[in-house]
Amino acid sequence: MHRIKVLIAKPGLDGHDRGAKIIAKYLRDAGMEVIYTGLRQSPETIVNTAIQEDVSVIGLSILSGAHIQLCRKIMALYKEKEIAPPPVFLGGIIPGEDMPELKQIGIREVFPPGTPLEHVAGKVREIAG
Repeated sequence: MHRIKVLIAKPGLDGHDRGAKIIAKYLRDAGMEVIYTGLRQSPETIVNTAIQEDVSVIGLSILSGAHIQLCRKIMALYKEKEIAPPPVFLGGIIPGEDMPELKQIGIREVFPPGTPLEHVAGKVREIAG
């Protein structure tokens, strides 16, 4: 069984990374290899890092309200490069009415604040295949 490699990224201008750091540490402690890109990453940087590192899964933490635009851009960059994206999950404050559009864009899971960490790790293992 291969070790799951997860990229945790904070796209956009949102400067709150506590949740992203908690998820990164928990997934690492759960036996996954985790790369945390830090704050204010561009979609291009996230996609290029994910490709270079050959990650199994991308986790995005977005609290700025720009989740649909940022997720669309990330998926479009993969399409432009003619590379299938790895599964992508999203954490943050995401309105329920945005869920269908996020699924349509290709986001596999959305974890709102307060999601149990064991649940996040289990779903990441599941979507990583």
